[in-house]
Amino acid sequence: MSNIAAIVGRPNVGKSTLFNRLTQERKAIIHESSGVTRDRHYGKTEWNGIEFSLIDTGGYVKGSDDVFEGEIRKQVEIAIDEADVIIFVVDVKTGITDLDEAVAKMLRKVKKPIFLAVNKVDNTALQYDANDFYRLGLKNLYSISSINGSGTGDLLDDVVKAFPKTEAFEEDAELPRFAVVGRPNAGKSSLINALIGEERNIVTDVSGTTRDSINTHYNKYGHNFILVDTAGIRKKSKVNENIEFYSVMRAIRAIENSDVCLLMIDAQRGVEAQDLSIYNLIQKNSKGVVVLINKWDLAEKETNTIKQYEKDIREKLAPFNDVPIVFVSALTKQRIFKALEYAVEVYNNRKRKIPTSELNRIMLEEIENYGPPAYKGKYIKIKFVTQLPTHAPSFAFFCNLPKYIKDSYKRYLENKLREHFNFTGVPINLFFRNKGKEKK
Repeated sequence: MSNIAAIVGRPNVGKSTLFNRLTQERKAIIHESSGVTRDRHYGKTEWNGIEFSLIDTGGYVKGSDDVFEGEIRKQVEIAIDEADVIIFVVDVKTGITDLDEAVAKMLRKVKKPIFLAVNKVDNTALQYDANDFYRLGLKNLYSISSINGSGTGDLLDDVVKAFPKTEAFEEDAELPRFAVVGRPNAGKSSLINALIGEERNIVTDVSGTTRDSINTHYNKYGHNFILVDTAGIRKKSKVNENIEFYSVMRAIRAIENSDVCLLMIDAQRGVEAQDLSIYNLIQKNSKGVVVLINKWDLAEKETNTIKQYEKDIREKLAPFNDVPIVFVSALTKQRIFKALEYAVEVYNNRKRKIPTSELNRIMLEEIENYGPPAYKGKYIKIKFVTQLPTHAPSFAFFCNLPKYIKDSYKRYLENKLREHFNFTGVPINLFFRNKGKEKK
């Protein structure tokens, strides 16, 4: 079971700074002006051995006549519905504002864990001012500084304790889980209905019909696995332009709990930003992926249309584009069973284990043919490679100067692994370790 924490609050209180601090990335843009964060950012982080997804809601539209009604209310409502834990960020230096009180009023009605993070408490003099925020009626108050990290440890200690206890899938726990993901109205439910041969899931032309993820046990034609329909947008009037935010939040859980994701793309619209967001989530979680170009029966076709379309898609998916791409139609059932065959193949690729002797025989020869570039006159020697005992393919390369391995050479090694072993559809993780004891 995946865990999601959402960061909410009015503009310019430091939500993006906190997101960057907790995910240890520089993904969210930070600026003193309010409204810089217009896109939603999704990251993974870990604390006390517990992994969870973190979402920076952002989404403020500059120039709105009514900022709260226009954007913040939607963000908070969506976070309330989908997140397990909500981190409400306020600014100690500006004190309590009308927007803070409006958000707090909504959150006081929620039965989920709410953590009030009073941000920008950069010195002890501001600690006393932070206590004033108890007037918002939220008991879990934490004085933090997103800039220097003070107080974030105490906040995270309690956040991870508040997540629901992890539950294993009791029914069909050993079966592969194939999640059907994609943006709204791409045909996810239609695909599952076509595969199982019945109207198990509601299908309409209105995006957002499927409210919850639905599991279907598929046991036909020699295949035996769990299909998960991950659509999940509420009524369009409720979500409006926040459809992307909502759909990605719904997809996160299914992606993290799956083995292989079938990413559906509308052939008539092509690959858009939301498709890439979901694709990056799949890759970041080291899940297998098969890309399905749906509604291909409706696309205008000419000679070599498929080849050019596939070429364009792989360019957008780069650098990880060693994935099966299948042109399907859920309506006419064109190639949908071929898509399942690819999903099973990718699942097997993800479980593939390479004997250490074979791995070293092949990869050390490739390394000898083209060794890592020297760094400032220092020569890098890779002596040994082994596959790590992880769920997704991960390899450790032991060398004398691991920190000097360049990204270009890492890509070379990954390409050689893919060339000699079938890892199509599966992200590969490479780690470089000192062949001896690390110097402290």
